[in-house]
Amino acid sequence: MSKWLRPSLHADCALIPLRLNPSGCSKLYNGVSVSDRCSPRYTRAAAARENADEASAAHSRGCRWKCWRLPRILKGALERKLACRDSLPAGLLSIASLVVTGIADLANDQRPTTNDVILQDKFGRAITDLRISITDRCNYKCVYCRTGNEGALYGDLPFSDYLRMARVLVGMGITKVRLTGGEPLLRNGVVEFVRQLSKLQPLSGTLDIALTTNGHLLADVAQPLKDAGLSRVTVSMDAVDPDRFARITRVPGGYDHVLAGIRTARDAGLGPVKVNCVLLRGFNEDQIIPFGMFAREEDVIVRFIEFMPLEEDRVWSPSTVVTLDEILARMAEYRPLVEIPRARSETARRYRFDDGIGEIGIIAPVSHPFCGHCSRIRITSDGKIRTCLFSVWDHDLHAQMRRGASDDELAEFICGVVQKKEERHHIGEPDFVPASRTMVHIGG
Repeated sequence: MSKWLRPSLHADCALIPLRLNPSGCSKLYNGVSVSDRCSPRYTRAAAARENADEASAAHSRGCRWKCWRLPRILKGALERKLACRDSLPAGLLSIASLVVTGIADLANDQRPTTNDVILQDKFGRAITDLRISITDRCNYKCVYCRTGNEGALYGDLPFSDYLRMARVLVGMGITKVRLTGGEPLLRNGVVEFVRQLSKLQPLSGTLDIALTTNGHLLADVAQPLKDAGLSRVTVSMDAVDPDRFARITRVPGGYDHVLAGIRTARDAGLGPVKVNCVLLRGFNEDQIIPFGMFAREEDVIVRFIEFMPLEEDRVWSPSTVVTLDEILARMAEYRPLVEIPRARSETARRYRFDDGIGEIGIIAPVSHPFCGHCSRIRITSDGKIRTCLFSVWDHDLHAQMRRGASDDELAEFICGVVQKKEERHHIGEPDFVPASRTMVHIGG
């Protein structure tokens, strides 16, 4: 329901709408020789559990976000009316304090905070992080991710469509946007897209824009991305040995390109640069200590990720997972670690070496799930919203745009989708159902 209030600052100001919406043995993994250890085995669950009643109940509860929405037609008029002000937020950003107090003096120019205006799911989790896959294509064929036979399955959208989605969501409380793929640097125009994103202003502070890449093309665009407004970069890299790296990626000579990209990004100020390593038992767990050395020598943060059932072959099993506890024990053989405090919504547990040189993180969704503090939603390259990596359905935001939905209608749709966000994943449980898409087709 919309209510219309007239600001008291100027008697003839245009009206602003206030929106109040309530193990067998094998030597092959994806065709690549690994070891004599037991290879992954996987059994599909019989069928997805029906959740229609809960979805319907969640929808009936309505939206739990509140914010001031400003129609584009009023933007210029209001800026002219208030031209006497020393400064204005771009487009007169949503002013959450008015929601809390009912009426506030615009002359105070108070910036809202995410505590005032927030997008929340039905479990009370604030949704502040958005991941946008800008392409389904990838120039690597990592064995834990792809079979090597399938290419892109889903199309890419124009950057203008991703930008509109981001703009609506930033107006609803999103403060972090991460660009993913596929390999996002395969898209021509990604630098300009970052520049346009950087012009968006969240309800408080500035927008944090990050990018996840395999690093192969990074060296040439790291500085332009930084100049355009990119905050940070994360590079996927699963071995620090060139030969092992080539076997994992199935791309010869790629290691030197990625290492150059990491160093260029670090020198450009896209830091702290994070390097993500997915560990598989019998394949690259011997890289743990070398990666610890790499973090110290290259001044990057290395993050180990437990292997999740999101690969195209669908052959995951618990026996392939190198757990957080095992990683810590292995790294302690090299140097002692000291845990670093972290925010509740951070996915990685953080550790520094005892002498203060070098940091690692461990993302442990299998052995130590962090679903209770999840703050993320994702948009796929073809414009679908996914509320969890392991969702068995997605929600077509782009279809709403094709039908001519207004920004307010898109926001209403997003609210309904967020209310369906899953409480947690069910990895390793007897009734676990694989996600409807694999990681490369979701966006890392």
